[in-house]
Amino acid sequence: MAETIALIDYGAGNLHSVHNALKAAGAGHVDVTDDPDVVAKADRIVLPGVGAFGACMDAFSAIDGMIDALETSVRKDAVPFLGICVGMQLLADKGVEHGTTEGLGWIGGEVRAIESDDPTIKIPHMGWNNVQVKGSPPIVEQGEAYFLHGYQFEAADEADILARTDHGGPIVAAVGKDNIVGVQFHPEKSQAYGIATLARFLEWSP
Repeated sequence: MAETIALIDYGAGNLHSVHNALKAAGAGHVDVTDDPDVVAKADRIVLPGVGAFGACMDAFSAIDGMIDALETSVRKDAVPFLGICVGMQLLADKGVEHGTTEGLGWIGGEVRAIESDDPTIKIPHMGWNNVQVKGSPPIVEQGEAYFLHGYQFEAADEADILARTDHGGPIVAAVGKDNIVGVQFHPEKSQAYGIATLARFLEWSP
């Protein structure tokens, strides 16, 4: 029986593009859903996200039972999980953007504005950039990916950083712990590199 992928719809994700990219990567059944029961039964879970950390976390938290379902599936039952862009940032302890908002706290750290003293460095960080991996991380490989973000994940533990990119200094491109991986770049906009990343997620057995 084909695996079920839950693509969480909380009104803050690039859902159509991510859905199409997952299908192109070989996904069988992709449920675009805001139903915690569907998420609880899924074999793999993807959390996309675009926009501000606080607004995304508020919208996500407003779905009755969703965080509880995720806590059980991902933290207790070790279902493979992928967070994309703000979906990765929500894994942090908190985001500091228009005030402080608590995150999921699955991977220690804070999400803060990208800052640079170099006037040639454009913020937000937008466009293609290198993904430089650390060691042999799951899912993420060396290559070029598409980024679009003005805030960055500052991880508390170096061991949780899977990859970096450079934009006026090092910026975290991917984080991970156990069955949880988050990528700052957009696989759905990263052409062959992005499809290959999603394909590895679909094959991943943490």
